[in-house]
Amino acid sequence: MEWGMANRLAQLIQKDGHVLVLPVDHGYFQGPTRKLEEPGKTIEPLLPYADGLFITRGVLRSSVDPEFSKPVILRVSGGTSMVGKDLANEGITTSMEEAIRLNVSAVGLSIFVGSDYEKESLLNLSKLVNEGERYGIPVMAVTAVGRELEKRDARYLAMACRIAAELGARVVKTYWCEEFDKVATGCPVPVILAGGPQVDTEREVFDFVYDGIQKGAIGVNLGRNVWQNEHPIAMIRAIRAVVHDKATPQEAEELYNGRKQES
Repeated sequence: MEWGMANRLAQLIQKDGHVLVLPVDHGYFQGPTRKLEEPGKTIEPLLPYADGLFITRGVLRSSVDPEFSKPVILRVSGGTSMVGKDLANEGITTSMEEAIRLNVSAVGLSIFVGSDYEKESLLNLSKLVNEGERYGIPVMAVTAVGRELEKRDARYLAMACRIAAELGARVVKTYWCEEFDKVATGCPVPVILAGGPQVDTEREVFDFVYDGIQKGAIGVNLGRNVWQNEHPIAMIRAIRAVVHDKATPQEAEELYNGRKQES
């Protein structure tokens, strides 16, 4: 692997081989999102506990202090919204030159395998990989499912992740599912867990994060389950313990309960 590519990946993936990314890119298709209405206020207290941010260029420039940042995965796809016809009809919104200007560690975009825009999204990925490899910038593919949440099963996610890797993604972000080991085993590049909609209890988050890590994921990319929690600092610290300190779900829950007053 070329030195620049390896160095950028090492900025994100820690020496233990794991990573905790905080995504705050939701506004690119949702607009103001609950508890992310003012991104800077959401990001600042959580940043010390994250290994990296997944973020758009607009929010990065407007809401993150360049003197106190963490490695950045730049969201470079978009062009659709929750009120539009089809979330899958995304394009590349941000140039590789812009990514270089912002000194990012990686770029990320969504692919929509099985949608009406499957071909377009996969060609977007291929184009981005070509540019990323030219400049030594890794590409993270996000296996998006739009509104079709029922697609989150091992067979579909394993296929989507493998296709992303085959097209050159250096990292793949995907959802947890039952039999997650089939997803991770079939993907020859590192897999990071996405969060999806907020679940009912903190323990459910700790359970799926722990299971995913045990079955091959190298880390997490969780947003709403962190910053929409009533105690976001306690939540990210508990998740970090699972990712980096091999905490069990029970230990993470105890840590969360013990830290709630600090959030």
